[in-house]
Amino acid sequence: MDNIILKMENITKEFPGVKALEDVNLKVKKGAIHALVGENGAGKSTLMKVLSGVHPFGSYQGSIHFEEQLCEFKDINESEAKGIVIIHQELALIPELSVAENVYLGNEQATKGIIDWRKTTTETDRLIAQVGLKAKSSDLISHIGVGQQQLVEIAKALSKKVKLLILDEPTAALNVTESENLLNLLIEFKKQGLTSILISHKLKEVLKVADYVTVLRDGKTIETLSAEQEDITEERIIKGMVGRSLANLYPERKIDIGETMLEIKDWTVAHPQIPDRLISNKVNIQVHRGEIVGIAGLMGAGRTELMMSVFGRMYGKFISGTLKKNGEEIVIQNVPDAIKHGIAYVSEDRKEYGLILEDSVKQNITLASLVKLLKKITIDEYKETKVVEDLKDKLNIKASHIDQNVINLSGGNQQKVVLGKWLYSDPDILILDEPTRGIDVGAKNEIYKLINRLAESGKSIIVISSELPELLGTCDRIYTLSNGRLTGEFASSETNQEELMTYMTNDDRSDIS
Repeated sequence: MDNIILKMENITKEFPGVKALEDVNLKVKKGAIHALVGENGAGKSTLMKVLSGVHPFGSYQGSIHFEEQLCEFKDINESEAKGIVIIHQELALIPELSVAENVYLGNEQATKGIIDWRKTTTETDRLIAQVGLKAKSSDLISHIGVGQQQLVEIAKALSKKVKLLILDEPTAALNVTESENLLNLLIEFKKQGLTSILISHKLKEVLKVADYVTVLRDGKTIETLSAEQEDITEERIIKGMVGRSLANLYPERKIDIGETMLEIKDWTVAHPQIPDRLISNKVNIQVHRGEIVGIAGLMGAGRTELMMSVFGRMYGKFISGTLKKNGEEIVIQNVPDAIKHGIAYVSEDRKEYGLILEDSVKQNITLASLVKLLKKITIDEYKETKVVEDLKDKLNIKASHIDQNVINLSGGNQQKVVLGKWLYSDPDILILDEPTRGIDVGAKNEIYKLINRLAESGKSIIVISSELPELLGTCDRIYTLSNGRLTGEFASSETNQEELMTYMTNDDRSDIS
């Protein structure tokens, strides 16, 4: 590999009780798209935080050379001054400010201390045209979708005269079209000579754009693959990531479907701010004991809103509809009601709705079921510790101890903590909203096996997912949703991605019952 723009050598980074990186080496060729892959906890994001100065010089061992100069960044401002810009998975935009204000936030176009708004707007218009952003520079961030927000972050990076663009899971929250547009943009940047590092769990996307792929496992460099020198396959990358080939991503299960557990009848809910807009329009769904049912739909179809409204009316204004469990009507006015009736909901946004990040693994897992730990008027701490240790082992949560704060865990392990919280509540019906979003292929496989075990034990599972192969690989039946209306119901063994997509994009079909 000639013409190296970045060389990181023998990088070692330790946190209390955990060695996150150990003698990691990375070389990136100028003008290339270099993918960084590995399981959750492999050290990908930590390595990029070392590079960008989030973890400052002195907090790690090893050396960084950028454009043949030794770099000892003390903060992110120093790395950005050199042209290294990182876009994190959690976008750093201020919703109440405009696109232009966000693009130049901290990099204001000022003359003698006064912001030149004309120049700011003109330069923002140029940048958003370059990245293909459809929004106007005056639009508020809160008024544009997450796909467009990702483009604002890229425009912001370009405003800083970026030479090395680092994208951490850039397509995790994007739909298929938005992801395709972003990948095409990276290819266009490559033609212009810009170097990119792409961190992603979506291996098909990696294979589409990457010139080189570096695999990390357990904080160590395993190998770097070159698309010029060999035919890189998903199987080849997975083997490097997990240390073994993953023969069957979607494990088989023993199917034993029983009587109807949950029936959602004529469920109608209005948008919380726009009363005449229905986010759920006379929806009818049945889930049987021991069955895994999928909900498919494009972004904005109302999948999450539907299930949040069922789980304690967490979203929207309820208009009409009934819920039946085991044939008997139940009334759920709030989340405690839902838990009391044996319903659990794992949110798509684990950091916002699923976890208290500053609390420990133990505190998060027992949070929804503290009543089960009561000993007179106090919590039985011995029982709590035993329960959490058992769940930590059962779910293979990689944490140094159960008192470790969840903010320091990888995304996959955070998701397992959320699952552990609801498993301890012992629900009959488990709603999983994007259960594998942003986690690696090995952790996905573990979660699929867990879902299977729950179904085999007689639980009823509802899975919302934007990944159609995931729904087809894990579910018994799949409902399609478009603009708040059910448009189809399919046995997973008798349908395919093309048919599902047809029904997901057409809301003119009659309601199904």
